[in-house]
Formats: sequence, C-alpha cells, structure tokens
Amino acid sequence: MRLISWNVNGIRAVQKKGFLDWFKTENPDILCLQEIKAEREQLDEELRNVPGYHSFWCSAQKKGYSGVAVYAKEKPCSVEYGLGNKEFDSEGRTIIADFDRFVLFNIYFPNGGAGNKRVPFKMAFYDFFFKKAEELRKKGRHIIVCGDVNTAHEEIDLARPKENQKNTGFLPDERAWVTKFIQAGYADTFRQLNKEGGHYSWWDYKTGARARNVGWRIDYFFVSQAFLPYVKKAFILKNVMGSDHCPVGIEAN
Repeated sequence: MRLISWNVNGIRAVQKKGFLDWFKTENPDILCLQEIKAEREQLDEELRNVPGYHSFWCSAQKKGYSGVAVYAKEKPCSVEYGLGNKEFDSEGRTIIADFDRFVLFNIYFPNGGAGNKRVPFKMAFYDFFFKKAEELRKKGRHIIVCGDVNTAHEEIDLARPKENQKNTGFLPDERAWVTKFIQAGYADTFRQLNKEGGHYSWWDYKTGARARNVGWRIDYFFVSQAFLPYVKKAFILKNVMGSDHCPVGIEAN
C-alpha cells in the first residue's frame, strides 16, 4: 500500500505542470492533496474523476484559499469533512476517511501568518485535532495523519534553525506541540526510518531556495504507534516539481 501527500499550492496550477501524468505514473493507492485553492465544481472532468479512483473534496468558504482532497482506489467506509468546529472547518482544511483498517486524516494545518499573528489560531487547531485523533486511537483504531503541518519539529528538519527560532513554523510552542503529539503515541514515519539531515519538503519560492536546498521539512506522515510496524518505507519525492512543496509518502503492508 502506497500513500502520498502533497501540498500542490493550487491544483489547477499544478495540473498545467503535468500533475495528472505524474499521478498516473506514480499510481499510489491513496493520494492526499492540500492547498488545492479550488472548489470541485471549478475543476474539469480530468481532475474530478481520475480513472480507478474515488475522489473527495473539501474547500474553504473563501474563494481560491486552502482546501484539501483525497483520491483513493478503495472507497472509504465513511468520510468526514472537517473536524466538527465551525471556525476551523470554514477554511476547508480537513478530510477524515475511514478505511476500516485505519482512519486517515488529510490536513492542511494553519500557517502562523505574517508577524506570527495566526499562531494562536494554529495552536487551537492543533489542540482540537489532537483531541479528535485521541478519541479514535483510544478506541483502538489505527491512525494515519498526513499533510502540511507547517512546523519543522527539530533543528535537523530545516536548513537554518538558528535564524528561524522566532519565526512561525519553528517557534518553541509549535515544536513542543509536535513533541507532545509524538509522546502521546504517534510516530513521525520519515524520522523513524531516516536519521540524516538535509531532507526537506518545502522551499521558499522568492529566494530560489530549492536550487540551494535551503528548505524545511514541514510535510509529514504520522501514524499511531500500533500501526508503525506495518510501515516499511517513508520517503520524500524531492525531484517532483510544480509546487513550492514536494510530495511525501509511506509504503505499508
């Protein structure tokens, strides 16, 4: 089973850059997208109905903002759109798909914003999500969480940690939340299987950071510890272009 997550920074934009060809070649069992910046009705048939896949869409009330999507070969038992909180769900950030064997959260977590103004909103979102995930995990469900978490956890997860200690995405409170989440019973799959630095999933467009690999690892696959033994591989597809993020993924038995 191969699962991939990608913040596409606009699905219609990435479509023009060969997204569907990449998708068909990659052929994942599940593909989760973040920041699609569109409503389903705005997309053409090629995107809405990829052969061999069921697709699910959750858009923000604000046009051209946020939004997530899931393509899956196997139809989920059930799908929830949002976390059950109007303030958070109006931004179209979450799809929860129950595949019986596991519950999948595809989430575009909030950015802390210019001047860190949205950090309180981001932290509240983190906490609300955490409670939802824990309710399911404590019922014995396997949990998979993927998406753009918008936080680099440790110094190894970004190229310039010292310069970014006061910037959202690497603030102590943000990093502490990721630590808390892991300590509660979840695993960062990539870091479990890859201990070396220099692996990132986002690079700033404006500074041409990708060519110099001055990046951040802010896109993750977390799994509940009970599911971790099934995860055989965790990867970052750093050479896939089309967005300021690249895809990340896991393979599991």
